[in-house]
Amino acid sequence: MKEEKKESRRSFIKKSAGAAALLTIPTIIPASVFGANDKVRVAVLGVNGRGTAHIQGFSNLPDVEVACLCDPDLVILGKRAQEFEAKYGKKVIQQQDLRKVFEDKSIDAVSIATPNHWHSLATIWACQAGKDVYVEKPGSHNIREGRKMVEAAKKYDRIVQHGVQLRSSVAVQEAIKHLRDGLIGNVYMARGLVFRWRDDVGKKGTEPVPEGLDYDLWTGPAAMQPFSHDWVHYNWHWHWNYGNGDVGNQGIHETDLCMWGLNVGLPEVITAGGGKFLFDDAKETPEVLATTYYYPKEKKIIEFEVRPWITNGENGAEVGNIFYGSDGYLVVYNYDRYESFLGRNKKPGPSRREGGDHFLNFIQAVRAHDKSILNAPVETAHLASGLAHLGNIAYRTGRTLYFDPVTEKFVKDKAADKYLTRPERKPFVVPDEV
Repeated sequence: MKEEKKESRRSFIKKSAGAAALLTIPTIIPASVFGANDKVRVAVLGVNGRGTAHIQGFSNLPDVEVACLCDPDLVILGKRAQEFEAKYGKKVIQQQDLRKVFEDKSIDAVSIATPNHWHSLATIWACQAGKDVYVEKPGSHNIREGRKMVEAAKKYDRIVQHGVQLRSSVAVQEAIKHLRDGLIGNVYMARGLVFRWRDDVGKKGTEPVPEGLDYDLWTGPAAMQPFSHDWVHYNWHWHWNYGNGDVGNQGIHETDLCMWGLNVGLPEVITAGGGKFLFDDAKETPEVLATTYYYPKEKKIIEFEVRPWITNGENGAEVGNIFYGSDGYLVVYNYDRYESFLGRNKKPGPSRREGGDHFLNFIQAVRAHDKSILNAPVETAHLASGLAHLGNIAYRTGRTLYFDPVTEKFVKDKAADKYLTRPERKPFVVPDEV
């Protein structure tokens, strides 16, 4: 049975590779200026998981064409291309190497849904190639790379949208306005919640690289390790080499909203505690993580908690944010709903449920070449991701950390500073000078 599966995979790869060879010849379409009848041509990088939502999201928009799919795994790439043709009635360019996409002058924008460890470098390379970028959360794998991503977007004058769709939610935007206008009084604390069902992932160990996967390319800027299904393709989230745990996965939506609601940047004091308590599996990142971010000058505080498995919600939320003020509190549920409760009797205040289209917001900014249109510009990607990174660093060092938001370094703490970046792996290097 196993031999039949291997043979089937080989046959599929050969067919996919042959198709890819024909489809990688770029269509020459001038794309430097958009007119009323011109389509924005988008390439989706990483099509195994979240990338499928990117394909659908952009394909649903008028005057936008998903022109290219890119993935280091030819089996996944070929499957997505076949699904695309069946659904939309047309072929799509296939590329295994994202560098080929950046060389293609017919591509106007790239949508990055790769694993976390690729997000910043792919964004930087895309900006250098003159492409606009929609990048999934978290924007960065570490703080240094997030800062370089901001620098690249500015230097090359590119539109970069961070994939936190709650920023485009009509309800969440209204909730933020209420916080600014004093609905719950002096807003002094935000609490982020990520209570997600995360199962035992087992321990699969190392094995040969599957046929069709360019594992060197998949690894990219991360440290090279022997291949394992412990991290390829989804469970990389729970390994420091590639992911950032759930605070850097689902949690980025909430870290972003905590900072947005409190109107703060990166904190000065960080504490964290947690660990693995349920499963003896391959995950490296903590199952339970409680972090506190303190802003002494602003007299504000962020609390953030990650829990796995069976858990109770808080104020009806299992994933969301709670903002506390002197006159009440406000709860944001997931991406598109909020409720408020006022006074000691918790009298129901304003509430709303209405989402938005984050992909559309990006395309509108691309067409106008106007960063001010973006609901989640690159700077917010760096900050929201940075907050998660700081919590993880506090957990990994096991002590209270003191951080300088101006220099983006820890205060006289070289041991903690080591976690702000990672060793280089050529040629996949985030440069000092972007």
